[in-house]
This record gives sequence, structure tokens and C-alpha cells, in this order.
Amino acid sequence: MFLVKRPFLFLGLLLVFHALAQSQVSERPSLQAGSLAGEIIIDGVLNEEDWQNTPVMDSFLTTEPVERGMPSAPTLVRVIATEKAIFIGVECKDPDPDRIVRFSKLRDTDISNEDHIKVVIDPFLDGQSGYILAVNANAARYDALVSNRGESENEDWDTIWEARVSIDENGWNAEIRLPIQSIYFKKGLTEWGFNIERRIQRNQETIRWANVERDQFFGQTSRAGLLTNLPVFNYGWGLSVRPSLVSSLNKEGADAATIFKLEPSLDASQRIGPNVLATVTVNTDFAETEVDTRQTNLTRFPLFFPEKRAFFLEGSDIFEFGFGTGSNTVLPFFSRRIGLVDNEQVPIIAGAKINGRVGNTAFGGLGVRTDAFDSAGSSYDATTMGVMRVRQNVFKESSVGLIASVGDPLGRDGSFMSGLDFTYQTTRFKGNKNLIAGAWALYADREDLMNDRSAFGFKVDYPNDKWDLSLTYSRIGEDFDPSLGFVPRQGVHYSRLGTVYAPRPNWPLVRQMFYEVFASYVKSINGEWQSYSLFTAPVNWRLESGDRIEMNVRPVGENITEPFEIADGVTIPVDKYHFIRYRLEAQFAAKRRLNGQVSWWFGSFYDGTLDELELELNWNPSSLMGFEFSGVRNIGRLPWGDFDQTLVGMRVRFNVTSDLQLNAYGQYDTDSRILGVNARIHWIFSPQGDIFLVYNHNTLDDITDRWTLQNEQIVLKVRYTFRL
Repeated sequence: MFLVKRPFLFLGLLLVFHALAQSQVSERPSLQAGSLAGEIIIDGVLNEEDWQNTPVMDSFLTTEPVERGMPSAPTLVRVIATEKAIFIGVECKDPDPDRIVRFSKLRDTDISNEDHIKVVIDPFLDGQSGYILAVNANAARYDALVSNRGESENEDWDTIWEARVSIDENGWNAEIRLPIQSIYFKKGLTEWGFNIERRIQRNQETIRWANVERDQFFGQTSRAGLLTNLPVFNYGWGLSVRPSLVSSLNKEGADAATIFKLEPSLDASQRIGPNVLATVTVNTDFAETEVDTRQTNLTRFPLFFPEKRAFFLEGSDIFEFGFGTGSNTVLPFFSRRIGLVDNEQVPIIAGAKINGRVGNTAFGGLGVRTDAFDSAGSSYDATTMGVMRVRQNVFKESSVGLIASVGDPLGRDGSFMSGLDFTYQTTRFKGNKNLIAGAWALYADREDLMNDRSAFGFKVDYPNDKWDLSLTYSRIGEDFDPSLGFVPRQGVHYSRLGTVYAPRPNWPLVRQMFYEVFASYVKSINGEWQSYSLFTAPVNWRLESGDRIEMNVRPVGENITEPFEIADGVTIPVDKYHFIRYRLEAQFAAKRRLNGQVSWWFGSFYDGTLDELELELNWNPSSLMGFEFSGVRNIGRLPWGDFDQTLVGMRVRFNVTSDLQLNAYGQYDTDSRILGVNARIHWIFSPQGDIFLVYNHNTLDDITDRWTLQNEQIVLKVRYTFRL
């Protein structure tokens, strides 16, 4: 209890962990970058003389299906560095090219279950940050920021780069060009952290150059190799100007007039040195942003939807705060609070942002001015909001930092939030294991907040291949409500203990088993319990084929202190409830043209029963076409009323090339009874310019056998980035 009440005294224990983690650091492998004498044409064919004169690296080992095994096919990697760009050439040898798994061509699609290569670079050589580039055998590009110190990836980040592939009788080849202006880097370094990974999907095989250990994550740049012989980079003036022109036709309601708008938008950025970027946006437009995927909600807490807007995603890794925070407890800064109120867009007049790194210090600042707007019958004035984050690297892989925000989306006075966090991480605990531990504390205020406005917590995590153990604790004050944050429940103590044991049996059909137990307990500040859950997985087997089967048992408790409406006309009354949920789940390997996942939760639910059926189905008849179906069906039978909920979505992808795609996404749910269609044509006519043609259409089923138009929109957006 003493640690709970004084979380930062808990940090003293981290010194003990640090002492245990000290060991002999193995030498990092290195690859020498070549120089460019002629010209490289990015076409996926490595036939230029400069490629032949560049040092080649082919020393790969497998992490799957066995650790440090020999790959089933050779992989050859070359890197050329100039003052303006990094070129990466990869030859992926394959004895049977016809069996290469390649479906996707869409930018930023999930290519993890296809043949692909993935590159991570650490231009600061700090072991805590990095950029990830990946490309599959169809030239579908994926880029991301290293997140959570390598445990995860922020895949919503985008930058300007090129990639092309070719397939021949020997396998497939990839050619990548990354302009130096597209990333931050530490000036004066002649070597960067670098690693590369290849997936051979039909064999369920993963190979790496460096960090060839299952206990380590590919994104952990502290374990990456080194790319050496780098030149003095020249980013020019460091100025990027991206004007956009947006024309739209908008119709609100069946009887409304169609309104035409033609509006310019401008984003500009200026480098202040090689590793600091200042950005401004004027009359910001997000027409190209995909619509949110709808969700069903059977809880009394708000749903979380991720950020998708490019302006807020740039440098978003710097704003990450507090190991152990998240959408189920606390997010002190949630950028969707800016420019969105009740899922309705609020015009952004202008915004400015600065983010980067100086030495071992990462920092970011964001300020936005939104226009006046009306919502739910109320009018709100224009308002200014801002957030600031500073994070100092310590202990090689650890950090200490602070965060602060001011302003309120609804213009409420006196709004601010501040906090401190410390995260200790090592990838060398007892030699070669991962260990992460951290603590954080926050305080928020506003004119309407009167009681406890603080929050704090800690987490200890041992995330490794065979054992993954974690302990999380958070205390959220009853009036802790940061205006620019996300807090699903207030006035609680939240505790969670997780254990995953994942052996790899020497069986012909099963590759790995996951025996999971996750226990969570939530009680109010005054000590009365609110919720508990014990999630268990007696069966969770990943097969050699790539398929997966799982069975779960989950006892649940809910102490309902105020009635809440779980579905239209069905209200859960005040009482204490104890019930048990069961799940059967099967996942079908994505190496097949037809793949997906089916899940069935069933069992008692409050004082009744509930069946939750979920289906995800992907069909890729060719590289040109792709279909994705998702469906959720909830069937509840309760003493206070029955309910049936259905949510379906269908996405059709028409992939002409990796630079020209047509996507159509339709959604319908029986709660809102709204059929929504979002169709987009995206043409990347150059690495620096693209065109979007977007069609949005929403109609309401008013239960009178008639569909009523809610809104309709056609948007044409053209943008181009000028770099100097």
C-alpha cells in the first residue's frame, strides 16, 4: 500500500533492476553503406553499376520457426547513402516465385501476413526511437514510428518515400529511396542503428539480420545493427510547403440545397537543424481521412477511437506518456479532443507544432485555434488549445519526462493539466531478457472540477517470448478530467495482473501455445468494488499452418450503482452481478486467398444471457481486387428486456497499382439504422503529390420502408509538397 500511495518511491526499486540488468553487451553487427557515382532509377531492378559496387550483407538467421536457424532462401541487402537520400536494395531469393504470398497494393495496409521486408532505422542512435519502412512483393508500402520503445508501432504515421519491386525466376527484389528530408536525424553521426527483417509467409518463416532473438522485438533499436560510412547529410533549406485545394459538394438532408465550396488549405514546415521541425497549418482540411469503423458498446463507459489525421500524427511518438497508461485507464493527451466534438468536425483555423530532439532530449509542442461552432443546441466560441511534452533519455534505454496542456474544446475556463513520468527499460535483464517498469502522476484542473483532480500509477512488465508477466496499477481521482485527455472511468483504483506462458512444443502441427490469465479489479476511491474480471485461455494454439484456435473462460463481476441503458429500451438496474462468459475462436491463416477470424462469446450476462458473434472475412481473388467483410451480432436476453444488435461492414479494394487505388467502405448498424458509404480514389501521381476523390453518403432507415438521406458529400482534394 505504501507504494500505491507514493508511486514515485517505487522508482527506487528500478535501481535494483538496473543493477541486475548490467551485463556484457554483445557487439552490434555492421553494414557499410556504399556511395553513389551514377544514378539510381527506382524500378525494383537492381541493375545499376552502383549496386554491384556496394557492400552486400546476407547473414540472416531465423526467429521463426526456430530461433537462430538457417533461412530457407538467401536474402541480399545493399545500402547506398548520399547527402540527400538513403537507397536500400534487397534481393529476396525464392526457389518457387509462383508461391510468393502477395495480395495487397494499398498504402499502409496490413502486410504482416504476406511476403515482405521490413526495415528499421535509428538516426539518433539513442536506442529508444526509430522509423520503420516495409514493402511487400506487390510494392505496397507501409511506414510507422517505433512506439513504446519498440514494443509496438505507430502505423498511422506517413512520410514521403519511394519503393518499387520486381519478380523474376530467382525471387523478388525491392528498391527503396528515402529522402533525408523525410526524417529527423542527429547531425554529425556517421552511423545509424539499422536492422532488416524478411517474412516468407508460406513457410511461416521470419528472418533477421540483427537482434535474432524471440524475446526481443524487431522495433527495439537498442538491439539493432549499425549502418556505417554515412556521409554528411544535406537537407537543403529544410523548407516544405504543401498547399491543397479542396472543392466539395455538400447536401445536409433530403430537402436541403446542395452547397458548393472551394477552399484552399496550407501546411508548411521548416527544419530548425536536422532534428527539429516547426510546422504550421492554416484552414486545415482532413478530407482524405478515412471514416471511423463503428463499434458496438455493451458497457457503461465511452468507446475509444484512434487518431487518423496526419497533422496530429506527425511526431506523435514524442507525446506518448506514462508506461501503463492507455485507453482503458488514462490518456493525458488525446488529440481527437481537438477539432472533433461528439464526432462532429470543428473547423481548425490554424495550428502550429514544433517537435524534435536535441541531444538526449525529445520535445514537442502543439497549439491549435478552432473556430466557433454549434453542437446539441448549444453555441461555443472559438478557443485555443495547446500541449507540451519533454522527455529526457537516461540509462541508455530509459526516460524521464513531463507533459502539460492548456485550453478546453468547449471553452471552459481554467483548464490545464500537468504530469511527470519515468520509464525504465532494458533489453539485457539477466543477459538478454526484456524488463520495463515505470511510474507516472498527473493533475488536472478546470472551473467545474472541485474534488480530487489527480491520477497516478505504475506498471512492471516482463515481456518475453516464453513468459510475459505484468502488473499494472492506476488511481484516478473522482474529478480527474483533463480537457484534452481520455478517461473512461473516474474515482477508481484499477489493478491488473497478467501472465502468459507460451511454450513451443515439439509437435508436428502446433508451433506455439499461449496459456493466459489476466485478472483485473476495479474499486471506487471509497473502497467499494466496481468491477472484476478473470480472463483465462486454457487453449490458445498457433498452428504450423498459421491458423489459430482459442477457447476462453471469463468470470465477470459488475457493481452497478446507477442504472444504465445497455440497448434501446433495455436498462440494467442497480445491483451487484456475477456471471461467466465463454469464447470459442478460430483464425484462418492470411497466406490463403480466403482468410479471416470467427469468434463466439456466450454464457450468462448480468441476470440473463448474451451471445456475441463476430466474423471477419478477407477474400483476395487477385492482386487487383480485395474484399473485406466484418460483422457483429449481439443477442441479449435479459429480465428487463431483450435486444438484438447487428453491425456489418463491407470494404472493396480495387488496386490498379501501388499508387492508384479505389476503396469503397459501407457500414450499417441496427442501433443508428444508418447506412454509411465512404468511397475514395487515391492517386499518388508523384512521391510528393497526390489526388483524392471522396464520396460520402449516409441514409437513415426510418422503419417505414423508406430510406431518408442524412447527408451526401463529394470532395476533390489536390495537394503537392514543394521541398527546398
